[in-house]
Amino acid sequence: MSAEPREPIAEIGFFGPIIEQAIDGVVVIDGCNNVVLFNAAAERLWGIDRSAVMGRNVRALVPHHARADHDEQIDRNRFGGDDRLVGKTVEVPIHRPDGSLVWGALSLSRTRIGDTLYYAAFVKDVTEDVRRREELYLLSLVANETDQAVHITGRDRRIVYANRAFVDLFGYSREELIGAEPSQLLEGRHTNPQSLTSLDNLSRGMRTDMMEFIAYHKDGREIWVSATVNPVLDAAGEVCNAVCVMSNITETRQIQALQQRVLEAVAREEELDAVAALVCKEVEAIAPGVVCSILMVDREKKLRPLASPSLPAYYCEALDGVPIGPSVGSCGTAAWRGEPVIVGDIETDPLWAPYKELPLPIGLKACWSSPIKLKDGRVAGTFAFYYTEKCGPTAWHERLVEACIHLCALAIERHEAKAHIARLAYFDTLTGLPNRSQLAQAIDQRIATAQGDPSCEIALLFLDLDGFKDVNDTLGHSAGDALLVEIGRRLKDQVRPSDVVSRLGGDEFVIVLGNCDSEQAAQVAERVVKALAVPVDVEGMGLSASVSIGISLYPSDSRNREELLKHADTAMYEAKNAGRGAFRFYSPGMNEQIHERLVMVNALKESLRAGHLELHYQPQMLGETGGLHGVEALARWNHPQFGQVPPSRFIALAEDSGLIEAIGEWALCEACRQLAAWRAQGLDIPTVSVNLSPLHFRNRHLPAIVAAALEAAGLPPDALTLEITEGVMMDRCENTIRTVEAVAGLGVRLSLDDFGTGYSSLSSVSTLPIAEIKLDQSFVRDLQSDTNARTVASAVVRIGQSLGLTVVAEGVETEPQRRFLQGLRCDVMQGYLFSPALAPEAFVSWLERRAPLPPAAAVA
Repeated sequence: MSAEPREPIAEIGFFGPIIEQAIDGVVVIDGCNNVVLFNAAAERLWGIDRSAVMGRNVRALVPHHARADHDEQIDRNRFGGDDRLVGKTVEVPIHRPDGSLVWGALSLSRTRIGDTLYYAAFVKDVTEDVRRREELYLLSLVANETDQAVHITGRDRRIVYANRAFVDLFGYSREELIGAEPSQLLEGRHTNPQSLTSLDNLSRGMRTDMMEFIAYHKDGREIWVSATVNPVLDAAGEVCNAVCVMSNITETRQIQALQQRVLEAVAREEELDAVAALVCKEVEAIAPGVVCSILMVDREKKLRPLASPSLPAYYCEALDGVPIGPSVGSCGTAAWRGEPVIVGDIETDPLWAPYKELPLPIGLKACWSSPIKLKDGRVAGTFAFYYTEKCGPTAWHERLVEACIHLCALAIERHEAKAHIARLAYFDTLTGLPNRSQLAQAIDQRIATAQGDPSCEIALLFLDLDGFKDVNDTLGHSAGDALLVEIGRRLKDQVRPSDVVSRLGGDEFVIVLGNCDSEQAAQVAERVVKALAVPVDVEGMGLSASVSIGISLYPSDSRNREELLKHADTAMYEAKNAGRGAFRFYSPGMNEQIHERLVMVNALKESLRAGHLELHYQPQMLGETGGLHGVEALARWNHPQFGQVPPSRFIALAEDSGLIEAIGEWALCEACRQLAAWRAQGLDIPTVSVNLSPLHFRNRHLPAIVAAALEAAGLPPDALTLEITEGVMMDRCENTIRTVEAVAGLGVRLSLDDFGTGYSSLSSVSTLPIAEIKLDQSFVRDLQSDTNARTVASAVVRIGQSLGLTVVAEGVETEPQRRFLQGLRCDVMQGYLFSPALAPEAFVSWLERRAPLPPAAAVA
């Protein structure tokens, strides 16, 4: 236990003020090893107040590891005369209560006062000295143990220090280095004098920089080095030392030189086998004792020798055509596994058992083979090192192989790209048919032949698939590609071997028929239309292809290839306009029609910008009460030059020219604006219905467009109904379905237009969020004369009622039609019986004067 604190002896008390002001810590202990003096400097050093230690055992102040036997050590000195510490200075760690560590230089003295032997410790804070010394020690380790060669020069630019790596790199002893000038040691036959001058200038402190040059080992070997020199300035700003750090970049330079020579050969478009042989020779020159071999792996997974300049010819012949596999030497196995294979002893390794009689007689005892992989992951070949000793690759060999594999892959890819480009120059990559370039040559050749025979005619058939975009968008491009391949095959089946079937791109094909008149061309066109109409099995679905064909004839239509193609293309568009799935011969008047069509398309674009389009509104009437259910917005085009253009014409133009989406968005915003304006006038119009094309529902931004239109007009979602066609229902693309569901999720009603005319309509109403179905006007028109029409109309109304859907009958024009539908309890009717589509002002007038409907009639 600690003794109670007591007053220090008189002598200590006399010197107390002096000791208290000392800058070093002073600790005095009495004969019981208790602290009797602890000055202010000691408080600062230990980080504790003297009240915590005065009168207590000094153990609390010593390092933790020394506390247990501390008293015994003092007693050995006090009673045994052991003076190992007294009169000496030692560095001791001081652990402060806050967890920090400081260092003190402790000097211990003892003195006897009266009968008591006192010990006084004088402790100086040397924490910074210790830290600085440790840093210097670590720095010395860094300098001496680093792999970088370091030397330091003095004011006279002679070496004053060189680390171990410098000694190892250049072969000089430290004694030979100290006092020498670096340029005298490093200069050799191929050293650039300017490099040494630059190195000397750097050491003079002109700047800090990095440079590369050839230096020399003591034994004369060349060493490529990268050197960085950092001048060290004294207090006066003069260079007192220069620190030079050098890296051995010999191997890097050798690889760079190898890469440069091989890449230059590739750039010169040298043959692949010549480039491969160059790689082998370059490697063998810088890696003595290694024999290189490069093998290709063909499409049938067989080995094909490419370059092995140091192997006998019979060796390569024996490997030619060997299939790769799990136990086919180093190369065949590496190609099979797709990873390197190291065989340190060919004689005993089972991978080489069937093949070891090839390498062993010529002194090859080990083999390391690595696969050459292309960007697509395919193993195109192997790169192998053979050794004359039983060994494996060194780190240097690994760097070489890594570089060579990339070079070989590059050379192979360049070779394959050239071959691919050659194929692309003449053939379509998907179908294998002649492409546009070869088609041009074929037409020119036939025209040249026909020019010598006036009776010889040539027919060009320009084919374009109808609705092919729908296949791509609905089933995906893989299905579209499969369909195109099958169409190409069928086209070839319909022509003679001497005829040419070409794919221009996309869904366009051209057939060139030599010695063919108009009658024969028509027969071929008819066969093609029938052949393509037979369903094609694509991903489990039977797809039939409709095709539009335009035909031009040489020499009657033109004697020029470009004009023949242009005229056939023009005739093809005429076939599309005639209803598709047909063919047409070119006639001069078609150019005028094409020109007119272009003029109309441009006029439609300008009208959309200038506001010449407008919406008319046809009322939709409640069947039972005669009240207003809503209005359908219908686009009208009144052009300043062409007058009223019927919707059937300009909507088709919009679809063909890509304007339909822009027109649909305009109609959506305008209809919402008009409904909001009417409601602001106090008119009670429940909803407005807008037609959108299938293309709108392929646009993932449609929900945002609809929401923005409603927000701009200040309308609730249930004020808007969007009419969708069977084309949307047929589109089973997930993105389209998600878009439909997202629009319905806004609260907007969806109406299925022309219900009953398509095979998919019935299934669609149960799988998609449809709120309304529209009975097609073709059924309504024949209600009075056709029993089947009445049956279909009754069925549609009952389907809607059973599914809780609103049924809208279109095209109601007579009173008997209205009474029949009213008797079926058809929810809504629209048609000329009530009103045609009206301009906004005319619709308001109609709304104010409309008369109520008569009551419903009984239906048997």
